[in-house]
Amino acid sequence: MTAITTATAPASSSPGPRAVAELRGVRKTYYKPDGSVMVEALRGIDLTIPAGQYVAIMGASGSGKSTLMNILGCLDRPTGGEYLLDGVPAERLGDEELSAFRGRKIGFVFQAFNLIPQLTLEDNVAVPLFYQDVPKAERLRRATEKLGLVELDDRIGHRPRELSGGQQQRAAIARALVTEPVVLMADEPTGNLDSKTGEAILKLFDDLHAKGMTIMMVTHDDAIAERCERIVRLRDGEIESDTVMQKRVVPVAG
Repeated sequence: MTAITTATAPASSSPGPRAVAELRGVRKTYYKPDGSVMVEALRGIDLTIPAGQYVAIMGASGSGKSTLMNILGCLDRPTGGEYLLDGVPAERLGDEELSAFRGRKIGFVFQAFNLIPQLTLEDNVAVPLFYQDVPKAERLRRATEKLGLVELDDRIGHRPRELSGGQQQRAAIARALVTEPVVLMADEPTGNLDSKTGEAILKLFDDLHAKGMTIMMVTHDDAIAERCERIVRLRDGEIESDTVMQKRVVPVAG
């Protein structure tokens, strides 16, 4: 895959997919107890991510990429600027509203699988729906559906300890998808997996993207980033480059 543009890209004025995430002059500053500045983690980030895009976020340690992902994922709030998620200004929501909004709009996949050991896969995947007060029958129906999507419908009654690392990560992806989020956020999702298993997980992300899923992924691996449509690199709290890759045809599983 080859880059066709490399620049800090402004939002397009031409008609196109709606913006799932939009940051306008976003800053994040951490202060010392005496009120003096300790770290300027983000320094005026402007970034628009349209629906259906597959974006890699990269940068060296201390570049601001983790802070950026925390803000994109509504796990933290900016010090200044504005962040709109699916058209809603996230900073205007109270803590409880933001938590509920995050639960509906974002699915998270982490390097650690974070499955509950005592629960079956079906119950693990259904957990986010429990917090949305979805009736039990509907929770289990949707969990079963998503486990089928990641090819684990034959492991529904198993517990995490009975599965391989790759199967546990597939279950974690099913859990992230069960709420029908508008964006899937992944933080080094293959970091705990061997290369063969990691490739299978990345193929699953490729298939989800080909079906229209918006994906934002933090990675340090150039080879993984080049599977994406777009690579955003941060340095010292600013966007160093924003590269749109040539569109590839990715086969859709099933």
